[in-house]
Amino acid sequence: MRAHLVLVHGSRLGSSQWAPQVPLLRDEVDLALVDLPGHGTRVAEPFSLRRCVEVIDEAVRAVPPGTPVVLVGHSLGGYAAMAYAAAHPDALDGLVLAGASATPTGPGAAVYRGVAALTDRLGTERMTRLNDRVLRRLYPAERIEPVIAGGYYFEPTATAWREVMTHCRPTMLAHVACPVLLLNGQFDQLRVGVRAYLRACPSAREEVIRRASHLSNLDQPEAFADALLRFTRQVLDSAPRS
Repeated sequence: MRAHLVLVHGSRLGSSQWAPQVPLLRDEVDLALVDLPGHGTRVAEPFSLRRCVEVIDEAVRAVPPGTPVVLVGHSLGGYAAMAYAAAHPDALDGLVLAGASATPTGPGAAVYRGVAALTDRLGTERMTRLNDRVLRRLYPAERIEPVIAGGYYFEPTATAWREVMTHCRPTMLAHVACPVLLLNGQFDQLRVGVRAYLRACPSAREEVIRRASHLSNLDQPEAFADALLRFTRQVLDSAPRS
C-alpha cells in the first residue's frame, strides 16, 4: 500500500519549497503540495489559521478513501498542520512537524516578531534581493533555483506569525491519536521547545537532522526525505490490517 503525503510549506515560500524532496519521495509515496493562503497559487487569499485548516482539509479529503495520509508541515506550515490535527484529531495516519517545535510565547516569540519586523522594515524588493543572495550563496543552483522560481510571499508574514503566536501551543497535540514526528535540524532555533511538545503529545518523538539549520529540507534534502519515508513506513507497518 502507498501512503499519501500532504506537504505544507513554511513562511515566505510556496509549495516550490518541496522541489528538492519531490524526486526523492515520489517513487514510494503519492504527494499533494499545498499552498497556504497568501502564498503561491493562493496569493490573493487573506491569511488566517482557520483558512489554513480548511485548505489542508481539502487536500486531505482529496486523497482516495482507504489511503493512509501523512501530513507534513515545515515552520509556519508545521503550525498550520498542528492546527489542522487539533481540529481533526482522527483524520490523519501520521503527522510530521518540521522546524515547528518552539512554543511561540515569551522569549520564543521574539524569533517570530523579528522575522515579521525585518520583512516590514526592508520591504518586498529588498527582501527579495536579500533572499536570492542568501539562498544562492548557501545552496547549489540545481537545488535552490526551482525553489526560488516559485517566488517569495512576504505580505502575509506579520499576520501569519501573529496568528501562530496567538493560537498555537503544544497542548494542541494532546488529543492527536496518530504517530507524530518532530523533525528538526541540529542547529534549528525552533527546536527550543521540543520537550514541551513531547510532554503534551504521548505519540510524538523527535528526530534530528545533523548539520542542518531551520531550512533542513534544503540543507540536507536526502536526509530529510529519508526521515519522511522511514516515518511513513512505520505508519504503514503499525496501521490496522483489515
